[in-house]
Amino acid sequence: MANGTIRTGHHDVLLRLDDDDPVETGIQALRVCLRHRRHRVAPPTGGRYRTGMAKASYETWTVLPHGPIEPLEDNLWRVEGSLPNMPLKRVMTVARLGSGDLVVHNPVALDASAMSAVDALGRVAYLVVPNGWHRLDLHAFHVRYPNAKVLAPPGSHEKVAAVEPSVVDLTALPDDPNVSLSVVDGTKGLEAVMTVKAQDGVSAVFADAVFNMPHLQGVQGFVLRHVTGSSGGPRVSRVARLLLIKDKAAFAAHLERLATPDLRRVILAHHETITDDPAGALRRVAATVR
Repeated sequence: MANGTIRTGHHDVLLRLDDDDPVETGIQALRVCLRHRRHRVAPPTGGRYRTGMAKASYETWTVLPHGPIEPLEDNLWRVEGSLPNMPLKRVMTVARLGSGDLVVHNPVALDASAMSAVDALGRVAYLVVPNGWHRLDLHAFHVRYPNAKVLAPPGSHEKVAAVEPSVVDLTALPDDPNVSLSVVDGTKGLEAVMTVKAQDGVSAVFADAVFNMPHLQGVQGFVLRHVTGSSGGPRVSRVARLLLIKDKAAFAAHLERLATPDLRRVILAHHETITDDPAGALRRVAATVR
């Protein structure tokens, strides 16, 4: 826990930040702004969280609404799904190594047909938990693929190990000419970024260090826009600034290094992929945190 202040545009809210669940930060601010109206995240009907890890990981395979698997390159796929009782979307990215094995970034439980399609792409060999807040389907995924290695950045090992003690470092991914994992600089090892090379260029895959979601309506849209600062185009959210970004200069420099001329897209673990001038978008985001 840590204290922090978020400016909502109408209030300066002193928050007790829950670094195990950053969404709770926005909920706290919502309570202040709306005078204690309650809003909590809960599992959908039929879903059950793993004992002792509320809001961390489902015990069983729990499918929430999701879209189709979207092919992006010969070695890269994306699928967007929902989160329980929240307007946030979440994204799973699948990359294929030269060996034919699959790297699943931010695992999301899909329906039987979609999972069959994933299995047809190759052997699920690596489950990447990009930071300690992305564990919702990790346990069920590892039960389904018990031989897959669970990889996480070093600063998030403790949180990930609370769900899957077998977690190992990102360096357990074998050297591959096209797919790589690294720690996002300036996050003290809390978040990983995956890069995937293909014939048409490079894709960078982030979790929470960069957001790209549209403004939404209603109370939750208000929170995401004015409290957590998550919506409104490519950006670093206020929650990420408080809980994730520890060295702004190092973080900005890493974004700028990724902003190469052959960058074709930036895939994010929430909402929309950046495809319109992705290199320029990363440079602009970097400029906002320096």
